[in-house]
Amino acid sequence: MANYNKVLLIGNLTRDPQLTYLPSQTPVTEIGLAVNRRWRGQDGEQREETCFVDCKAFGRQAEVLNQYMSKGRPLFIEGRLQLDTWEGKDGQKRSKHRVVIERFQFLGGGPGGDGGQGGSGRSRPAQQAPSGGNAGPPAPSYDDEQGPGDDIPF
Repeated sequence: MANYNKVLLIGNLTRDPQLTYLPSQTPVTEIGLAVNRRWRGQDGEQREETCFVDCKAFGRQAEVLNQYMSKGRPLFIEGRLQLDTWEGKDGQKRSKHRVVIERFQFLGGGPGGDGGQGGSGRSRPAQQAPSGGNAGPPAPSYDDEQGPGDDIPF
């Protein structure tokens, strides 16, 4: 029998990431993701529903998510479904599905969300430009008549 457990989601964080550590000192970050679905009903009216998904990341991915993400920021995640079960204080058995993040990518602009790659565990997050505005000296400008001139070394 074939099995396949893969989840792809794009949504916005519902809260700031929560970083904790396992007894083995492995970092764990939990996030909530809100994923919207829009459709037109049979009556022709536009409808929308939001699905709230709890997600968990481990290791370096957990540290990167905690450092660069915050409530409201968009995120693309790839992971797998996991069923957690426990017994509540009242003695009732409880269960909950969550997504274990295997890869992710920042979306949108701003700090940490510049559209760069993230979350593979092998790549470093994209560096931000210094807060002074420009990330380096201004590019030279030439007017059409003058051109760059003959002092270019190639």
